[in-house]
Amino acid sequence: MKLVTGNSNRALAEAVASYLEVPLTDCTVKRFNDKEIFVEIHENVRGEDVFILQSTSYPANDNLMELLILSDALRRSSARRITAVIPYFGYARQDRKSASRTPISAKLVANLITEAGVNRVITLDLHAAQIQGFFDIPTDNLYGAPVMVRDIQEHYTNGNVMIVSPDVGGVARARATAQRIGADLAIVDKRRPKAGVSEVMNIIGDVAGHACILIDDIVDSGGTLVNAAEALLKAGATEVSAYITHGVLSDGAAERIAASHLKELVITDSIIATDAVKAAKNIRRISIAPLMGEAIARTASEQSVSSLLD
Repeated sequence: MKLVTGNSNRALAEAVASYLEVPLTDCTVKRFNDKEIFVEIHENVRGEDVFILQSTSYPANDNLMELLILSDALRRSSARRITAVIPYFGYARQDRKSASRTPISAKLVANLITEAGVNRVITLDLHAAQIQGFFDIPTDNLYGAPVMVRDIQEHYTNGNVMIVSPDVGGVARARATAQRIGADLAIVDKRRPKAGVSEVMNIIGDVAGHACILIDDIVDSGGTLVNAAEALLKAGATEVSAYITHGVLSDGAAERIAASHLKELVITDSIIATDAVKAAKNIRRISIAPLMGEAIARTASEQSVSSLLD
């Protein structure tokens, strides 16, 4: 087995390599003066089972191209099987036509990855589960819920917890977490007048006297979480925290979260943390390296991966 990484999240790749006790394959991923990406694999990979660990997070297009070019280099080097391990799958929010004459970019990216020579994909908390069907190759969509549930159980021991979905679309995800810890469920009725702007309209459920935990897959601008926290506190919640898988946190989002009424925002290390995220006192990161590492190990040994979702 070989483990290769680009430049998107080397810290996570090193943590996964440490978990697997497999060194990262020696390779060069650099840019020419005109920003063209160049890849060179410095080890023999002929007949090897190779895993490329690369999130397609910011800068999304650069990191996506690194993944594609790494795949092509490995395919032309006669790797036996290439698995793209994509902790954060960029373009996942463009999973359908949102208006007339708009693209389905998630499908396009899936096609690019397949055509580049990837034989299998492992990813984490896809924004929409149906994106698995965009790939014509085996795709495992892991869930961050088991990692988050363990952390919630370690930090909330009084049993007075309520899980909250920040919008109607995330109810299934929040309900699954609530069932795991035996908590009640509430829903924030959110209306979005335009992209990137959210307005909380109503709280469905009695949150008075509860420590509320918002559950979602992606936090980008942070506006939804900030507004939801204020609405929940006004409805009588004792405190509000949030557990989000992918901390995109663009355009001042970390500062917005730091200045909000959120007690804590917990994110995974699927996306490398910026300086602003590291500086925010109420943002904490938990590692998915053991989860991704175990998925890689089971894939390499042809064992079941689905049990990781329990």
